[in-house]
Amino acid sequence: MGMSMPAPTLTHGPLPAGLDPDLLRSFVFIAEEGSFSRAAERVGRTQSAVSMQVQRLEGQLGRRLFDRGRGGQVGLTRHGAMLLERARELLRLNDEIWASFRTPVVQGRVRLGSPDDYALRYLPPVLKSFADTHPGIEVAVECLPSVELLPKLRAGELDLSLLSEGEEIGAWPSIELWRGKLRWITSERYSPHRLDPLPLALSRTSCSWGKAAVEALEAAGRRYRVAYTSASQMGTHAPVMAGLAVTVSTISWVPEGLRVVRREEGLPDLPDFGIRLARGRDAQQPVTDVLARHITDTFRGEMRRMDRAA
Repeated sequence: MGMSMPAPTLTHGPLPAGLDPDLLRSFVFIAEEGSFSRAAERVGRTQSAVSMQVQRLEGQLGRRLFDRGRGGQVGLTRHGAMLLERARELLRLNDEIWASFRTPVVQGRVRLGSPDDYALRYLPPVLKSFADTHPGIEVAVECLPSVELLPKLRAGELDLSLLSEGEEIGAWPSIELWRGKLRWITSERYSPHRLDPLPLALSRTSCSWGKAAVEALEAAGRRYRVAYTSASQMGTHAPVMAGLAVTVSTISWVPEGLRVVRREEGLPDLPDFGIRLARGRDAQQPVTDVLARHITDTFRGEMRRMDRAA
């Protein structure tokens, strides 16, 4: 009988150290703010502590992540840019895991209202991340124009709603989620913004965007005509893409085939515009509070990204 041989021992090099989420979070905040000092304010540390965190992260990865410029501004190196989106994804997963285990289990149903344009542009990532961290809460979404959503809030038929800023909100309690400038939108291929009178594609409802456009044109003495109307902003895009009209929008969402009218092209300036979050009468608690906080945090992150892009 032959002797049995011992199983071979597999040898490996040392396993790489895991990346500390605190280091990644400071890295992401510096990249977003373009400043060590502003990032330090967000994480609640001193600037020197944040600088040391970056040094540790760069030491672990063996690559420089930031270029330091004048006036304290910093920019990403090639390796830093490569890391940024991966770091955001790792932090998102890390936060979801913590939230799913540490957040008190809340169950119930929230009735959320939203204009359909916001539902398409903003709600998918909001609802996805909310469902991941709060699986016990059902969110029922109703899409209507703001002027139709507000009466439902007042009647207690909705718990929360996104609303376009406007006179119809009045004194109803709400918080600002987003603020930016309205811009004229035209076709990339055609020039309807050069026509006289100016053809407009606007919502057929009492839309604050349309009111702002008409008021700006009348104040500037520019002739116009409402050539197309739609129940939603998405419906106004088709005639604009065809070169038959211009519309108004925020620059956070301009579909392919459309572009922002440049200031030198002669259309009058439009005012700032806000998206607000309002709570309904007799809203369901505490599930309404949980979703409201989630929506608010998501929009604040969107505002920071748009500020950096601007």
